Amino acid sequence: MKTTLATLTLCLVVLMATGFPFDRKGAGAAKEKRVQWDDVNVIAHGLLQLGQGLKEHVDKTKVQMRDISTKLKVFNHTVTELGKESQRLRSEGEALRARTHGVEDREGQLLNVTAELREKAEEMQHERKTMSERMSRLEESVDSLLQGGGVLPNGNAGGAKNNSDARNIQLMLETQNRRIDDLMERIRLQQEKLDKQNVRIRTLQSQIQQSRLRPSPKSSNSDGSVASGVTEQRDSPVEMPSDCHELFLRGETTSGVYIVQPINSEPFKVFCEMTTDGGWTVVQRRQDGSVDFDQLWQAYEKGFGSLNGEFWLGLEKIHSIAKDGGYILDIKLSDWGDDLVSVRLPFQLGGEESKYSLRISEVGTFSTLEMSLGTDATSDLPFSTRDQDNDQKIDTNCAKHLSGGWWFSNCGRSNLNGRYFQSPPPKQRHQRKQGIFWKTWRGRYYPLKSSRMMIAPSAIQNKS
Repeated sequence: MKTTLATLTLCLVVLMATGFPFDRKGAGAAKEKRVQWDDVNVIAHGLLQLGQGLKEHVDKTKVQMRDISTKLKVFNHTVTELGKESQRLRSEGEALRARTHGVEDREGQLLNVTAELREKAEEMQHERKTMSERMSRLEESVDSLLQGGGVLPNGNAGGAKNNSDARNIQLMLETQNRRIDDLMERIRLQQEKLDKQNVRIRTLQSQIQQSRLRPSPKSSNSDGSVASGVTEQRDSPVEMPSDCHELFLRGETTSGVYIVQPINSEPFKVFCEMTTDGGWTVVQRRQDGSVDFDQLWQAYEKGFGSLNGEFWLGLEKIHSIAKDGGYILDIKLSDWGDDLVSVRLPFQLGGEESKYSLRISEVGTFSTLEMSLGTDATSDLPFSTRDQDNDQKIDTNCAKHLSGGWWFSNCGRSNLNGRYFQSPPPKQRHQRKQGIFWKTWRGRYYPLKSSRMMIAPSAIQNKS
């Protein structure tokens, strides 16, 4: 490139010497001199703009390379953690080999897949290094072109040479962009493989902790009843998902009733809401008043209603899914004007010994919409029904005074399990406050049209 620029500079000097003679005879010579200078300025300006555009494109490509480098670092860290987890699972499998025939083979497959992922990560690192070197060379070429832009020559030979250099750089940039796109696609595919591998790890953990023979569910009943349980003896363990997001990672994309089995829990049916980001386990739905939610403690603990309509999944089942933390609660509400609102809160749910206490993880300051439940549950807030008064109001049973079961504090901020009122609502205020309400959205005395509560791992929120 330096030789090319030197040649172009020499051509410009010769051209200037021949095109602009020192004898200034007559008005014709002066006019011809001005015309030639104008041509040189036009061409020089055009080539400077081309060089500047190429440099901007290179800067953009450098930013993309930095993004790729960051994603590769995250990918390498994930592969390392996966290797550590695989080693731990291998140790556990050896201790329980007598009871879990076939686990060793799965562990070997897991280690093989992990080794393949490491090899591919190393290949991608090598490609990144190669691309960085090519980018450096490309930057040097563009910088050289820009430095020589002030003395670009006028003439057919010089212009053709410069156009050829610009075309070569453009081709290099296009090739580089194609390689970047290909590398990004490979990273995406590797991330999908890692997600599936994590599912296999969790499944393997479940198999190691269970005996050789275990019950497996029959096909789902047509009504999707929450309280019904089904078991069937099998000769070998059946891999089952622990929640709806794990089903999503296995390839399920259709919303509907599925069977899940959290670790150390019996299998049960749930309704899965599949979105583009992942799978959500629906734990409550109100939509038409077809189910009476003014139930006692045992009903709220076990669950009631129909998974294809209105239902409460059950405190036991919700706890079995989210007992280890790391889950978020998504609440979707609608009013009688069909306006919609969504609230997302990171949460933890205690077990039976804590009266299924709810704790909302406080992240910064709650928004006005989140305050109806978030501010009440920053410390453990137990669940209450009219036959088990666990609320924070000493002289009043909130569940009996209002309706249904809920994480009541002092009866006043929210209750999504209250009575369902069709529009228009009752005129009496004491009746309206027994309805489904979210105080910081439509007020305590506005009975909502619908509500839906869903839970999913916190990772789903990072992708969305």
